[in-house]
Amino acid sequence: MEQRRLGSQGLKVSAEGLGCMGMSWAYGKPDDQESLRTLRRSLELGINFWDTAEIYGPFTNEELLGRALKDCGRDKVVVATKFAWEFGPNGERTKLNSKPAHIKNAIEGSLRRLGTDVIDLYYQHRVDPNTPIEDTVGALADLVQAGKIRYIGLSEAGPETIRRAHKIHPISALQTEYSLWERGVESEILPTVRELGIGFVPYSPMGRGFLTGAFASEADFSKGDSRLNAPRFQGENLAHNLGLVELVRSFAKTHGAEPAQIAIAWLLRQGQDIVPIPGTKRVKYLEQNAAAASLQISEADWQQLQAEVDSFKPAGTRYAAEQMQLLNR
Repeated sequence: MEQRRLGSQGLKVSAEGLGCMGMSWAYGKPDDQESLRTLRRSLELGINFWDTAEIYGPFTNEELLGRALKDCGRDKVVVATKFAWEFGPNGERTKLNSKPAHIKNAIEGSLRRLGTDVIDLYYQHRVDPNTPIEDTVGALADLVQAGKIRYIGLSEAGPETIRRAHKIHPISALQTEYSLWERGVESEILPTVRELGIGFVPYSPMGRGFLTGAFASEADFSKGDSRLNAPRFQGENLAHNLGLVELVRSFAKTHGAEPAQIAIAWLLRQGQDIVPIPGTKRVKYLEQNAAAASLQISEADWQQLQAEVDSFKPAGTRYAAEQMQLLNR
């Protein structure tokens, strides 16, 4: 698989990464053995960019990747993880904390769980409104100097915050949701990171699995699935949004592809500075997603799909109200 650059500081990764959250958290029951097979297979397919976070579990996803890194070889993988939260005695998320002292504790936990002495890309998972971004990035710059992280990233940050952060230390990547059904970054976020030479990592490139066509009603989600808390997956909103799924499904069928492949390939077309991280815990879907990079579809056909997608407006916000307040700060 081709390599792409994230930022201008030297970070190179596979054109597609692997989002690892669902292996341990949020989307049904974990299957560690299948997840480990998936991680190993990703390297065989040339996908060397693994994305995790301390909150996934919490902590158990980093531990899972630590097992895989020990087996596969640390030098073969570009590891990205994230900090942002304080946790209670039972692992419950309590509040945001990006103060320098907290970051220096958080990094030690991630290093230990991942079984490594350096993290390739370390993101602030959500912007802490109670800590100036200058203080946060200053602490991250200290970790770069100490050799504990190689590159700095932000997640779901707004344009002003991105600019302020980048003045303190170069930011290599911004991770934010972006897909055929979530295009809010196109107006301000993407222009900002491109002006500054920051790479862009879209998470949920398949609309949290929705664009695969696997879900037709709320009953199709397993008990406890976090997607049921998001307005886009509820009631009339869900029924409306299935119209976009049908557009993608029809286009995929015409071109002998899977809907998920179309969703990923569409993102890959948006620029060489974009590296989507489709998530899966199964080898079957990993292989399917990887094949998106080699689809042969004419420019005219892509333009036709683009026109249809441009005319579709998704119903509902992508998160519940409390979580929406954490975005674009």
